Amino acid sequence: QVQLVESGGGLVQAGGSLRLSCAASGRTFSAYAMGWFRQAPGKEREFVAAIRMSGGTVYYADSVQGRFTISRDNAKNTVHLQMNSLKPEDTAVYYCAASSCSGFGCHPVILIQYDYWGQGTQVTVSS
Repeated sequence: QVQLVESGGGLVQAGGSLRLSCAASGRTFSAYAMGWFRQAPGKEREFVAAIRMSGGTVYYADSVQGRFTISRDNAKNTVHLQMNSLKPEDTAVYYCAASSCSGFGCHPVILIQYDYWGQGTQVTVSS
């Protein structure tokens, strides 16, 4: 079991920044790829960013490329999402997730491959 707790959400004006954090406890953190997903009202949950187990490879949705940065600290069992130049369309509940999937067929952008999810943190961007 892995427990994930997100923090850092809030209300910010368009153009502003927020830094989300996800603290993990339980099994070996470095054995999991980590991802951030978001879900806006009335919409499906969507991929935002992911980082592989070693932290050497990262992935971003086109909508956040160049504005968001994902990072992880395996020594502290944490993953962060730095969000800059925020837009009203970034408003959503943001979820941290952990995936143990590795090898052929596994890719950190695939939602259904994630085993554990946090409770989510609300991000609201006002125009």
